[in-house]
Amino acid sequence: MPRYRPGDIVSRRKGLVMHKGVVMRDGRVLHNTPFVGEHATTMADFSAGKRVYVERQNEEARRRALRLSEEQVGRGYHLLRNNCEHTVHRATTGRAESPQLQSWLVGIGVGAVAFAATRHPAAAAAGYAFGRGLLARLRKR
Repeated sequence: MPRYRPGDIVSRRKGLVMHKGVVMRDGRVLHNTPFVGEHATTMADFSAGKRVYVERQNEEARRRALRLSEEQVGRGYHLLRNNCEHTVHRATTGRAESPQLQSWLVGIGVGAVAFAATRHPAAAAAGYAFGRGLLARLRKR
């Protein structure tokens, strides 16, 4: 079986976050980058020399991802409203969302409240970790 199948979600490390894309029928990857926006590129260009992780999708999810991903190429990039996760989630679920972004924002918010209340960096770090963990637990429900 090939490593990547059309409709699978692929990701690679990009600094502190994971960069995501959807494998298309021709083997290229639909993803979203700041200077180009939503576009399809080769797996080699997507990977940028880094290890690529695969999230296998069931047959129905793969068909939906392929159908929706073909309609998506061309939207511009926006960190808060249309980043690579928004693109992938829109293709796979029909809803644009970014769990990584949500996690970071909740973590920073709880960390800021903890720091404002205590003026202690350790409390801010603990608040950040607590906020990200809490959101992850809530998302699993």
